Amino acid sequence: MKNFEISVLDLAPVKQEKSIHDTFQDSLSLANHTEHLNYKRFWLAEHHNMASIASSATSVLIGFIANGTKTIRVGSGGIMLPNHSSLVIAEQFGTLESLFPGRIDLGLGRAPGTDGLTAQALGRNPAIINKQFPRQILELQTYFSKDNADALVRAIPGEGLDIPLYILGSSTDSAWLAAELGLPYAFAGHFAPEQMEMAFKIYREHFQPSEQLDQPYIIACINGVAAETSEEAHQISTTLFQAFLNIIRNDRKPFAPPVEDMDDIWSPMEKSMVLQKLKYTLIGNQAEIEEKMKDFQEKFNVDELMINSHIYDHQKRLRSYEIFREAATSLSKA
Repeated sequence: MKNFEISVLDLAPVKQEKSIHDTFQDSLSLANHTEHLNYKRFWLAEHHNMASIASSATSVLIGFIANGTKTIRVGSGGIMLPNHSSLVIAEQFGTLESLFPGRIDLGLGRAPGTDGLTAQALGRNPAIINKQFPRQILELQTYFSKDNADALVRAIPGEGLDIPLYILGSSTDSAWLAAELGLPYAFAGHFAPEQMEMAFKIYREHFQPSEQLDQPYIIACINGVAAETSEEAHQISTTLFQAFLNIIRNDRKPFAPPVEDMDDIWSPMEKSMVLQKLKYTLIGNQAEIEEKMKDFQEKFNVDELMINSHIYDHQKRLRSYEIFREAATSLSKA
């Protein structure tokens, strides 16, 4: 089993009885905490029209987090590129990289990050997404290139800056694209685990070296809930279970506090659907987390594990990331 980095995915979760201002302050607190724990990067994801997620203005929030931290890499996991002009994203991330040199990542996805009606409001044309997304990535690479200095359209700031691009995926489609372009690949195993194994296989087998990357680099994003005891971890994980149950029910309300028994809330069919979506979620005390991380890495052999922790109590969320760091450090010494 090879060693791996650990990182953070934060969706800026909005909690019941809390304001969005509170959400952003908690995100900054988490970024500071995980920076001190030597996590590699802190990513924020673009979602829209969801009362439970406040990271819609992703570039703005990245600036807020980067300004409040010192060393941890901060970026998008990801920007849903077909929602935007390539030039605007190049300028936004050129601005971020100019403000925080050497610390900004640009993760890119093709999904809308929302429902169909909101996707229309964002101006997307679903008929051309599969052609538009690869073309936009090439446009970004052009805007960031020093060779674009003589072009009629330039990204200022952005031009000539070394801003690493990452391709995000929740199916096998983007695995092919990341391999073809020779870019690092991040898979959304935290909500779409079904095709993760096949996506990694495709990416590794078809990877073509590029100027950015000479060999495959894989990030697996999964959910994780750690606590002092196994019983506490499973109890506080009911916030995560309720969040996925709400997705199944198309109920986008803010995140709820833990409950004593999920069987009082979900039906057997709903339970099966939620647990399938949370197939690779790591829940437990430190010893259990360490064993589950080891099993995951032996199966997938990733370069980086990105943890998303939906825990209602902020202090317990901070403690969860401490336990994940302790478990990863212990594994690296084994």
